[in-house]
Amino acid sequence: MSSHLQYLLLGTGSGAVVAALALGIVITYRASGVVNFAHAAMGMFLAYTYAALRTDGDLLVPVLGLPGRISLLPENYRFAWGTAFAITMGLAALYGLAIHTLVFRPLRNSPALAKVVASLGLFLYLLAIANLRIGTQGASVAVPENLLPDDVVRVLGTDIQADRLWLAAIVALVTVALALLYQRTGFGLATRAAAESEKGAVLLGHSPDRLAALNWMLATMLAGAAVILFAPITSINPSTTSLLFVPAVAAALVGGFRSFALTALAGLAIGMAQSEIQNLHGTYAWLPDVNLEYGLPFLVIIVTMVVRGETLPTRGSLHRGHFPPSPAPRRRAWWVAVLAGGGIVAALTLSTDWRAALIVTATSTVLALSVVFLTGYIGQISLMPMALAGISAFSLVKLHDVGVPFPFTPVLAALVAVAVGLVAGVPAVRVRGMNLAIATLAAAVAIEELVLKWEWFTGGAGGTEVPAPSLFGIDLDVAAPGSANNRPAFAILTIVVAALCALAVCNLRRGRTGLALLAVRANERAAAAARIDVTRAKLAAFGISSFIAGLGGALYAYAHPNLSVNSFVVFQSLTLLALTYLGGIASVAGALTAAALADGGLVTTALGSEGSQTQYAVNGLMLMAVAVLYPAGISGAVYRLRDRLTRRVAARREQEVVAAAATPAPAR
Repeated sequence: MSSHLQYLLLGTGSGAVVAALALGIVITYRASGVVNFAHAAMGMFLAYTYAALRTDGDLLVPVLGLPGRISLLPENYRFAWGTAFAITMGLAALYGLAIHTLVFRPLRNSPALAKVVASLGLFLYLLAIANLRIGTQGASVAVPENLLPDDVVRVLGTDIQADRLWLAAIVALVTVALALLYQRTGFGLATRAAAESEKGAVLLGHSPDRLAALNWMLATMLAGAAVILFAPITSINPSTTSLLFVPAVAAALVGGFRSFALTALAGLAIGMAQSEIQNLHGTYAWLPDVNLEYGLPFLVIIVTMVVRGETLPTRGSLHRGHFPPSPAPRRRAWWVAVLAGGGIVAALTLSTDWRAALIVTATSTVLALSVVFLTGYIGQISLMPMALAGISAFSLVKLHDVGVPFPFTPVLAALVAVAVGLVAGVPAVRVRGMNLAIATLAAAVAIEELVLKWEWFTGGAGGTEVPAPSLFGIDLDVAAPGSANNRPAFAILTIVVAALCALAVCNLRRGRTGLALLAVRANERAAAAARIDVTRAKLAAFGISSFIAGLGGALYAYAHPNLSVNSFVVFQSLTLLALTYLGGIASVAGALTAAALADGGLVTTALGSEGSQTQYAVNGLMLMAVAVLYPAGISGAVYRLRDRLTRRVAARREQEVVAAAATPAPAR
């Protein structure tokens, strides 16, 4: 019993930082209607900023293209902890103001999808810029000293470090202060009024934009302070610290994105429960050797959504945005034949490096098509496509092990992904938009930790070997010695599969299925009134999208004979959605553009910038810019330019016809 109590009390430290981050997420949502997926990443970068000020007297610069560090003090000097903390909080307020002004204020009238991808772009940018400034080798560091008392105290007969209890006490005080701020002050009442009705707030003389900016500043300061205080307990890391967003948003959901008290209590409870799950994992040998505690936030999110349905409170915005237009494909068979034929010719004539780029592009096309079908056509924002691809990839290996031959293995493996996708997509029956994005992000983290890191299933850190495919005696293996590597036969296989998937998605878009999906995307109630089964349409979209993602995962497995789980982590799903939105999330052309831009694809191979952190930072910046300036993506901008030119040519012809009709005929 004492060990259980000790682990529960130890969990108050992590629970406190989860609660503090959750409070910041609630503040930004109430102020601007944005669930900031980069909230924990912002706290991570601010903690690194504080550590640099304390250790070297240097300022970390978060702007790409500028010097990474600026020395503020002479050599061998550093800031005192109070000064460093004050500077960091000032920077936090400045960063919060800049992010609101440059990114989310222009998106205030945009749909949930644009806000999600903008925050994901910010997430990816902060992750890359932190690795650039700190270095990937030394990114796991701790803040130089503990700002809280860390002596051992005895509580209920159990020894525990005092800093955990201090963190919990600080969060309790912050929760009370926030409750009083938003209930008893003019600023808080104005913020609540703007959340209920922006039009009403304007009539009362309040500026929703100014209120949102102040709240963003407050939330960013809270995130930075939380991670700085938490970092001495466990070292911070760009990836793991940024994913604290998942338990934090679970706590915010329990609080209904309204109640600070319930949010803080839920955050503390999640942290304590995760600590106890770790204790149980070490106590009972029969439990699977996976990180079971990562499944708890997903369980909390699913239960909350199933019980409550739409868990995010609606906001009285002045305007309502719309999804990017989804143009009907024209001459689809001709375009697919031309592109596939060109790819096959290139696979037969180009060097091994370009064949590798073709393989990556074709595989990424299939994966991006799964995002286009689910998010672009029906508006269901899923952040787990790479998790489903990973399920399919490792299922393919297991099917090969039991003697299932090619080509049945990739089809059956994709069906396994469909089963998992339908289970994880159950919340889609009742929720959509930001709610579903939260649920699928939690599902992706849970799948990664509970399934993809299960050594029996994936081979653990060493990965697993993928058998080479063959069909009718034709060797379709990707590997070969020297310049014959990335064999043309396998490249042609990936191109053919990508072409068939693209043609299938085009046909579905042009048929009754596509019209039904677009109707659900536009207005679920109107679609139901038109006798469209909304529940069936959503589940069908999840199933088809999961199958396509499963095929992409199978191709990826065959392309990497030594398959590693690192290829299917949650950040890969975020990158896939980001690139697809960048290319144009509502069209097949957008999927092709995203595939060409993928790491190792045709564009990065041509530019020679494959895999650099700078490229990832640029992708994040481009994603935010596209979300603000070109919501339809690159392909959408091209379609719009084409339509504009077509209308201009038609208008000119009409003018010529009118002028010709008005000109009198020459006299005879």
